[in-house]
Parts: sequence; C-alpha cells; structure tokens
Amino acid sequence: MKRYSQGAYYGVFFLLLLVAPLLLSEFRIGLLAKFLCFAIIAVGISLIWGYTGILSLGHGVFFGLGAYCMAMYLKLEASTSGIPDFMEWNGITELPFIWTLFENPIFAIGAAVLFPFMVAAIIGYFTFKNRIRGVFFSIISQAVVVVTVTLFIGGQHITGGTSGLTNFFTVFHVPLADPSTKTMLYFITVTLLAVVMGISLLLTKTRFGRLLISIRDGENRLRFLGYNPAVFKVFIYALSAAFAGIAGALFVLQVGIISPEMMGIIPSVEMVLWVAIGGRHSILGAAIGAILTNSAKSFLSESYPDIWTFFLGGLFLLVVLYLPNGLAGLVENLKGRFLKKVKKEAKNHEADSLVS
Repeated sequence: MKRYSQGAYYGVFFLLLLVAPLLLSEFRIGLLAKFLCFAIIAVGISLIWGYTGILSLGHGVFFGLGAYCMAMYLKLEASTSGIPDFMEWNGITELPFIWTLFENPIFAIGAAVLFPFMVAAIIGYFTFKNRIRGVFFSIISQAVVVVTVTLFIGGQHITGGTSGLTNFFTVFHVPLADPSTKTMLYFITVTLLAVVMGISLLLTKTRFGRLLISIRDGENRLRFLGYNPAVFKVFIYALSAAFAGIAGALFVLQVGIISPEMMGIIPSVEMVLWVAIGGRHSILGAAIGAILTNSAKSFLSESYPDIWTFFLGGLFLLVVLYLPNGLAGLVENLKGRFLKKVKKEAKNHEADSLVS
C-alpha cells in the first residue's frame, strides 16, 4: 500500500511538470527549468546525506565542473575564429590542448558526467579510506571548494577568470534563444530528473540501499560484520557528484553562463539547505525542496528586494527548529495522523454497530 502511495506522489509530481509549459509563461518555464537542474543536485545530496550520513558542503565544485565542461563546447561553437574571445584578449593565438578535446560535443557531454565522478572518487578514496567522516569530512569538502574556486579564478587564460564563460548562442548549431529550443531543453531536463530519481530509488530499495542506511546508523558495526564501508561511500559520493555534473551541464544550457562564484561555498551550503527543507530522507522531498526554496527565493527577491533575505533566513530557521525531517516528514506525519484518526473512527463505528 505504501509503495502505491509513493508511486502516486511521483506520478502527480511529474504530471505537474509535464503540463507546466501549458500553464506558465516562457519566462517562468525558464526559471522552472533552472530549478529542476537544482533538483537533480538535491537528489544526489539526499543519497549521500540522508541515506549514507555524509554531509558534503562542497557539491558546488562538481556542479561547476559539469557546467564548465558543457560551457567549453558551447564557447568553441560560438567562436568564429576557433579561439574563445577572452583568450584573444589575453593574447593567446593557439587553442590550448585541453580545449581542443571539447570541440567534440560527445566528449563534452561525457566529461560533464565522468569528470565530476572521477574527481569525487579520488577525494572519496583518500578520505573514506582513512576513515575521515562527520564534521571533518564537511570541512575537507569546503576546503576543496576554496582550492577549486581559487584555481579557476587564477586560470584567467584557460577558464575566463572571475567572469567565467558566457555568450553562448547555439547548441549543436541550434539557436539557444529559440522558444522551441528552450521547450525542448525543459523536457530534456524533466526526463533526466526522472532518470536520476529512478536510479536513486532503485538503489535505495535494494540491499545496497540498506547498506547505505547501515553506514549512516552504525558504520563500525557494519565493518565488524565484514563489509568495507569505504567502498560504498566512495561509489555513492562519486555518483552524487555525477548527478551534480549533469545538473551543471543542463544549467549552462538553460542560463547561458557559469563562473567560479556559482561553485563557491555559499552555493554549496545552499544546496544542503534545499535538501534539509524538502527532507533529506526522501528522494522526492529533496527535489521538491530545491524547487520550492528557489521559487520562494525568486518570488521574495522580486516582491521584497530589500528584505527578502530575512524572509528566506526565517524559512530556514523554521525548518531546522520545527521540521527536522523537512516537508516530506511533515507530510508523512499529517498522513499518519489522518490514517490513525480514520482507523479510530472505523473502530468506534464498528463498536457502535455491535452494541446496537
């Protein structure tokens, strides 16, 4: 029964996403598409934090790596001379070797997924192998953000520096500004979100998912039983990074810009807050949390430009203090109370029938 109920939640969620283009303006659909990219990141963070107990405060790095991989291809496609404009401004006359690889769109798309996966696997291997966890891992993940952002800002001639990469006009020689292209990208994003959520649900409903929960609740006990938690932690951490890379690639196509600022500490912490608000123990809750939080951020910044940050901060405090399991936990509690009330009324009715 619970499985069918959960399936209904997912069905309603994706049905709303599919009919959204018929109900919203082109501008709002563009915003929703961006928020769906964030939802993909949130699903990955739910896997590592909610199910495995790994609090990463550095997922902005993997989002940025995926975004830069896609942006490099788009930038080359937009360059008439074959050399990006910011390189010409820096006096570079020959395309660097690393950039030549991204002339191939298939390589760029593959790199947007595999590069964050490999970087996360390397970081995870050296940290989890040495049994670094908890707040110590969170600090290391933030240190990775600082180092990466510094490298990207310092590599002006390769990465575009603080300005990042922008001024993209086409993808596969199809105009990005065309409404039909934007609609197509929206449905591609919805499809990939469905794939990411499907993979995540499949993992969490299997023995592998139970092992992840065991790592979260009792890693030492699992190690005593003969398992090596580091292997599972490295894989799930790398998988969540790949999800963030996919989100970054889609984000660049939707928004048309990526810069080191977008992969910094503040965006990385915000990603965790999306999941906390939606519910870190729920795949669907994490995705909805990302969409609702960013929608609220957009609405409040438009309506109250001077004080919107106070509203958003108050929302975060409310969730942390009174909704430890997020909105998904609130829905489950309300559902449980409703079912309990229905059962109680049914028993009372049955008792009254027997007396009469």
